[in-house]
Amino acid sequence: MSNEMTPNESEKKNNETTESIKEFGQMPIPQESNTSNKPKIHCLTIIGQIEGHITLPPQNKTTKYEHVIPQLVAIRDNDEIDGVLVILNTVGGDVEAGLAIAEMIASLGKPTVSLVLGGGHSIGVPLAVSANYSFIASSATMTIHPVRMSGTVIGVPQTFEYFDKMQERIVEFVSRNSKISQQRFKELMLDTGKLAKDVGTIVIGEEAVKEKLIDEVGGLNEALSKLYELIDQAKKSKEENK
Repeated sequence: MSNEMTPNESEKKNNETTESIKEFGQMPIPQESNTSNKPKIHCLTIIGQIEGHITLPPQNKTTKYEHVIPQLVAIRDNDEIDGVLVILNTVGGDVEAGLAIAEMIASLGKPTVSLVLGGGHSIGVPLAVSANYSFIASSATMTIHPVRMSGTVIGVPQTFEYFDKMQERIVEFVSRNSKISQQRFKELMLDTGKLAKDVGTIVIGEEAVKEKLIDEVGGLNEALSKLYELIDQAKKSKEENK
């Protein structure tokens, strides 16, 4: 029996792929053949501004957490997906939504690798370190700063205590999922000399690695190679535990 798709099936598949790119900024990674032993991965893109409980203006490039969270649940429940590549180029955004996505990536239970391209700012920092292994392009930047005191949560003004606890959650998460210490991360977050008229620090490529925030400087090829390596290790470990 032929495995070739009919014209209608091919058109339907192309339409689904186009819609997937349009709505979620992601597409399935094509395989060489149905019998290929190459691991199957999912590419998750987090770009622009993280949109949370409040809808941002239509001209803003956003990543909606109500789109990403179901994707992650589906990935976890799909035995055909061996690992996830997370591509980041974000200015930050809603703290709670970003941290929720980061927690889900960290607890996915499948090999994950993140790659920061362009920028991984603000709440993008926890997202970058949430993967099992992280890369940053040599030209990419990351901005580390305190939680901003503005906005509301469910109609109630956010208090200093709320921001303080949220900040502690971010510090704890980043230190738990990277090699940077809580003390050093706080120092970068509260530095008064690195950001003009503000507090915080901007690190570029190699600096992020030196600070032990990101594991390695690299690009797409390095990130994919590492993900395949982690998938292979996970499969071997699973076989040994049978």
